[in-house]
Amino acid sequence: MWLFDDRTVPDVRTALPGPNGAEMLTRDKLYVSPSYTPMYPLFVERGSGAVIEDVDGNLFLDFTAGIAVTATGHCHPEVVAAIKDQADKLLHMSGTDFYYRPQIDLAERLAKVAPGPTPKKVFFSNSGAEAVEGALKLARWHTNRNRVVAFFGAFHGRTYGAMSLSGSKLVHRRGFSPLVPDIHHVSFPKQLSVVSGQLSVKDQACGVSGCQRITDNCPLTPCKLIAEIEDTIFRRTCPPEEVAAIFVEPIQGEGGYHPLPQGCLTALRALCDKHGILLVVDEVQSGMGRTGKMFAVEHYGVEPDIICSAKGIASGMPLGAIIAKAHVMDWPPGSHASTFGGNPVACRAALATIDLLEREYMTNATVRGEQLRTGLRTLATTHTELSGVRGLGLMTAVDLPSGTHREKVIQEAFQRGLLLLGCGDTAIRFCPPLCITAEQVETCLRILDGVLGSVEPAKPIGPPAPTLGTLPVV
Repeated sequence: MWLFDDRTVPDVRTALPGPNGAEMLTRDKLYVSPSYTPMYPLFVERGSGAVIEDVDGNLFLDFTAGIAVTATGHCHPEVVAAIKDQADKLLHMSGTDFYYRPQIDLAERLAKVAPGPTPKKVFFSNSGAEAVEGALKLARWHTNRNRVVAFFGAFHGRTYGAMSLSGSKLVHRRGFSPLVPDIHHVSFPKQLSVVSGQLSVKDQACGVSGCQRITDNCPLTPCKLIAEIEDTIFRRTCPPEEVAAIFVEPIQGEGGYHPLPQGCLTALRALCDKHGILLVVDEVQSGMGRTGKMFAVEHYGVEPDIICSAKGIASGMPLGAIIAKAHVMDWPPGSHASTFGGNPVACRAALATIDLLEREYMTNATVRGEQLRTGLRTLATTHTELSGVRGLGLMTAVDLPSGTHREKVIQEAFQRGLLLLGCGDTAIRFCPPLCITAEQVETCLRILDGVLGSVEPAKPIGPPAPTLGTLPVV
């Protein structure tokens, strides 16, 4: 099914970049915005499955999926066939002013796969940032409130509303003031006390259903989270009756691939219900099968009011979506629209993507993710700086406490034909296409083992290093 099956991957045959890549780099520096941040000189010619070929014929094993986008693999034949079929029929006829089948079909499909029993409606955009912008507008419209609560470490996009909600890096904000007002940030809880995949007491849910009063001295993480919001933000700076929404990522993406500890989403849901606040879940990176379920929030058993989706939704075609409870998506005609959102070709790609996710790739994400984290824990017994293995499905990360060391590892992996990306201050993320095979996971681990051995000394084999493990189902 995939190209390059007749070659061993990775297969790096030239210096990097090769001669064709070097020529492209010269032109890129002349004409392309310097705001982009390529990690290494990879000049892509084509992709197939989890393999990338550069313009000089080198083959790379891709554990980035174009930043968690090519969910079904690069150029999956069924997705490509759907794109070609639709391209022969209709490329564009704006869904803002006209009707066409792919947009309606996809809206129905997303409404049905979204978690929870409440009927849903869908708005289409071109990207995750646009989906977040629209969700911010919708939340303010529906509640007739202005204030919003978000989290430090979060990344929601680079447009003004999404940037104002974000709290991960100064470079995203510096020089762009004034930002959108009335957005209040709180600390994102992290599972820092997990050993060998087991939650310690302080990271377990308190078990009190719908707890309405949480004190500062409660040792449980969900209670401490709610206490920070209730007893600090709501009591001192932000009246809860003026809050439209709480925006949260079930697994922080750019912030370091940190899953919310058990019980925190349940606690946030109860807090929102108590004060008439909308719970908005940003699933731009964690959604569409990446964690082994269609949406990461399903691991927590919580139904949000609004879901933001993009990235993997169409396996590489530009598409975003706001999936909201039908009674919440009550804005009037003309209040929000998008000329290109819900493009018919992108919608057909998304429909084919969902078919593949449901048929095989969500299951594969679960199995291969466990294989990957098990392998990373094993590596952590022999490499001194590797720690904090965490994640769900194929949204996995590991920490190298030195940011400089992290960059050296990523660069050396590239030279050996393995594509990786960082996230947070010290983490390496592993977000390959969900079609990744067991053999490809083992190849990744073998290369990483060699890379780590070349840039830092080994330590004696002993018990597994402390890890964050997989997040238990709530």
